[in-house]
Order: sequence, then structure tokens, then C-alpha cells
Amino acid sequence: MTVLRMSSLFLRTLREDPADAEVPSHRLLVRAGYIRRVSPGIYTWLPLGLRVLRNVERIVREEMDQISQELLFPALLPREPFEATGRWVEYGDNIFRLKDRKDGDYLLGPTHEELFTLAVKDMFSSYKDLPVSLYQIQTKYRDEARPRAGLLRGREFVMKDSYSFDIDEAGLAKSYDAHRDAYIKIFDRLGFHYVIVQAMAGAMGGSKSEEFLATAENGEDTYVRCEDCGYAANVEAVRVPALAPVAADVLAGMPPAQVIDTPGTPTIESLVDFLNSAHPRADRPWGAGDTLKNVVLMLSYPDGRREPLVVGVPGDREVDEKRLAAQVEPAVAVPFTDSEFAAYPGLVRGYIGPQALGADPERASATGIRYLTDPRVSEGTAWVTGANLNGKHVLGLVAGRDFSSDGTIEAAEVKVGDPCPSCGQGEGLQAARGIEMGHIFQLGTKYAQALDLKVLDESGKLVTVVMGSYGVGVSRAVACVAEGNHDEFGLCWPREISPADVHIVATGKDEEVFVAAETLARELAAEGLDVVFDDRRGVSPGVKFKDSELIGVPTIVVVGRGLADGKVEIKDRRSGERREVAVGQALAEVCREVRG
Repeated sequence: MTVLRMSSLFLRTLREDPADAEVPSHRLLVRAGYIRRVSPGIYTWLPLGLRVLRNVERIVREEMDQISQELLFPALLPREPFEATGRWVEYGDNIFRLKDRKDGDYLLGPTHEELFTLAVKDMFSSYKDLPVSLYQIQTKYRDEARPRAGLLRGREFVMKDSYSFDIDEAGLAKSYDAHRDAYIKIFDRLGFHYVIVQAMAGAMGGSKSEEFLATAENGEDTYVRCEDCGYAANVEAVRVPALAPVAADVLAGMPPAQVIDTPGTPTIESLVDFLNSAHPRADRPWGAGDTLKNVVLMLSYPDGRREPLVVGVPGDREVDEKRLAAQVEPAVAVPFTDSEFAAYPGLVRGYIGPQALGADPERASATGIRYLTDPRVSEGTAWVTGANLNGKHVLGLVAGRDFSSDGTIEAAEVKVGDPCPSCGQGEGLQAARGIEMGHIFQLGTKYAQALDLKVLDESGKLVTVVMGSYGVGVSRAVACVAEGNHDEFGLCWPREISPADVHIVATGKDEEVFVAAETLARELAAEGLDVVFDDRRGVSPGVKFKDSELIGVPTIVVVGRGLADGKVEIKDRRSGERREVAVGQALAEVCREVRG
């Protein structure tokens, strides 16, 4: 195999963290000479980093080849397929658009659903051709607004995307399960702890969807789990359990709503304090959860349209930006501006109530603004909310009797201790952080319909093909493994994706040391191992040791002072355990350690 001599290796390690690095993987991959920043969100893969990336690709290929066939599409794609599916517009500013010399529109592929669909359409026409599964490992491009965290969120990245094509939903279920099993094998081999959670399909479309999240304290995704039943979901996919409907006579018998003066109550906290002082209750104190907060937003669509929206949530919860974004996609929710408030005089800031809201023409609201509420704002629940008058609120405004909404929206934050949507038992939901590493979808017929992918079934009728979509972040996996495999000294690569099997360090000035280290390096390579050999002369042992720890190859062999006694040192990078072995036994001992 290969001997990588550090005297000639294209490598420079750094002692200081890069200024823009926020997370351990970013700091260490740059410092150890695996990647180098070109511009925000764009990195060069240096030789050691590229070897790690190729190892991740190899693992992905080995497992995907058991269930799928590899092909490769171009990264430069024409506009027309994306226009047919609507995503030329829906992607908005998130894609790189460009024109050729003939003024034709192109884009750099953010994903390849359209191309996979058209490839199957061009070549297959009968149910006898299905099922088929295809995959590629390809560079993707997305114009992230805030590229950060190194490889974890870049504008150019490597992804494995695959698609299954079946004649019906039953076939899709089998393809989905096959990919799910393959993903478990891939992530088991990559060497980090992960969880599988329910997810939303988002812009991909489709029904059933799951994410594979690497657990990480600094992960950008929050997920919740139930320790009692095993339920797990990202926060975007959590659904509030529906409340039982209230009988009509109960609804009619509830106390009437009452408008009250509430001076000096610009916040939920001040409103609650005022209520407990001026309108105390006998059974329990007023709390933020008794109030209904109406948050005014503006939805900005990729085609330029803008639509106001008011979201009603219990006052003890904030609107979760990620949950909201998943619900309104492809639109983007932005705050209401002063000028927009001026255009809607029916919105009394600080005192907005549902009586003035709603897009349903039958309700003829004062504003005509679409109004969506949290599922907790269900029929028969009573609230304290704005009266649409300055300095006034309404007590006991009952949903389903005094007001209604245009629908529900799952946009309120999920809190630790909330009831589990699955079992509703135990201590409720617990929260953790993770990094999205894989996402699988049952797409259904969205793209097949848009691009007219149909085949003849057994009876000779044309039917729309049913698709599944499955992605793995390949370059992201390098960073993710680094996040979970480092210590205060540097990286600690799992053996299967390490850039080399052994790191040999030759220390001292004696020629015999370098000759012995060279001999061992050649012997190990002849045995099929990849070796990093620190053969640099004039570099202190301390610097070499620090570099070996920073680079993170699992097995380190030190050839130095012990050679005079016929010994070399073998060190386990992760545990720090060291042992001396005779020079004549070093080859066998290292091979045994590497191969288990």
C-alpha cells in the first residue's frame, strides 16, 4: 500500500485555531491539515482529508451496492426539469443560477430528483422493468445564507442521493425498508452514535420520512425522545396530541367573555401580574399559559408574493423558527415591519385578538389576514387575549364559540416535559441535539407526476411510478465523525475511515533510527497497510508527537531512543496506552493491532 512521508507530504499543521472556526471538527480539520478554506462554505480537500472522504465514500458504496446501482449525473443542470416540478422558483435564493453563452438558464445541482426521474422515464416503460434503485455520490451546491461550522454547513458538499422506483405503494415500502437497513449498516460503520427520528419531508414532498441524527451537543438540530415508549422525532415533526371535542351544551354554558382594562401590560409577564393583582382566581393563579399570543408575520414566497399571517400560540410558548419554517415552506416567514402595520389599521399592536383575524370571507374579519392557531387552541378552551383596543384585553374568550381560526399550525416551541405524542405517559418528552446525517423519504408520485413518469401495468394501463428518496451527507460525515472522535490533543479517527493505518514517528538524530523506521514503513506497506511516516529531519520529537496526536491515526509507532535496546513503542491514539515491543516483532504486532 502507501507510505506517506511527511518530509514531502502536502501538509501543514497549525498550532492555533482558525479565527472563523466555531465547532471542534472545523478547528481540528483545519489545524490538522485535512481541509483548507477557499471562501465561506467552500473548502479544498487536502491529501489527508481526501483520503478520509474517500473512505467514507467507500463505506457508503459497499452498503449501497447491495441494494442499488451507481450512476453519475452532471452537476451543471438545465432549467427545464426544475421548472416542470416548480423548484426553479421554489428554491429561491438557495440555488446557484447561471447562463451559458447562448443565454440558456442553468443551475448547479442542489439535488437530483428531476434527473433520476427523467433517466428512468427515458429507459423504462413497463412494470417488468421495476423495481429499480439508483444512486450517485455527487458534489452538490446550495447558496446557504450563513455557511458556517466548516464541513457541517457548506455551499459545496458531497452527498449520496438515491431513488427507488416502484409500481405501487407496497413496493415503495419494501424499497424504503431496504434503504433504512442499509443506512443503519453505513452509520454503524462510520463510528459515531446516532438516533433515528421521525421527520418532515419539507420541500422534498412525500409522506413517511425519517432522519438519522448524529448525537452532538453542538448539533444544529433539536430532537425529542420519550424514554418510556422510544418515540423520537425532530422538533419540526412533533405533533401536539388532539384534544377531545367539547359538547355543545358545555360550550354554551361557559361564562361569557369580558373586556377589561389592562393598562401598562406590554408583555405577557406584565399582563399575568396585572391579572393576578386585579382579577385573581379562586382555583389557581393566572399563568402565561392562560393567555393567547398572536404573532404577526409576513410570508415571502420565491415568486415574489407576500402574504400576512398571524399565528396564535399559548403565551407560555414562543414560535419556534424551525417548526414554523417547515410549515410554511417554500415561503419564508419574516417579521412585520412598521409600514406593514400601518397598512393594516385593524392590527392594534400589543392588543391583537382573534376577533379581528381570519381570511374566511364568511367571518368577515376586520383585517382579512389568515389566522392559524396552535392545536392547543381547540374548541372549548378559554383564553385571555387582546381586545383589539389599546389598553384592553378579553377574559374568557372561548375558541369555537367566540372565535375560530382558518386552521391549525404546528409552530409553537416544544418543551421538555411535554406529553409524548405516541404514548402520553411517563415524564414526557426529553430534548437533545444532533447533526442530520441521513434523510429518507417515501416521496410517492410528486416528481413522477410532474415529469410524466408512467409505465404499463400488468393489465396494460399506464400508471404513475411511485418513488422513494434517500440521502447521506458524505462530506458532512467527515466532520461529524471528527465531532465525536477527538480529545484535547487532536483527532482520534475510527480505524475504518482513518487516512492511514499507522503513523510512524522517527525521533532523534541517529541515522539508525531513520533506517529502522524506513524499513518498518516499507514492511507494513508490503503487508497492505497505509502508513504516515514522519521522516522529517531537524524537527523536534515534541513537535512530531504533537502532530501525530493532532492528525489522529489510530496506531502510532515511535522509533527512537528505545532502538538502542532493540525496542520500539506502539501507542494507541485513543486510549493513550503504550507498550514496547522488540524491533523484530514490531511488524507482526502492528499488523495484529490494525487487523484485530
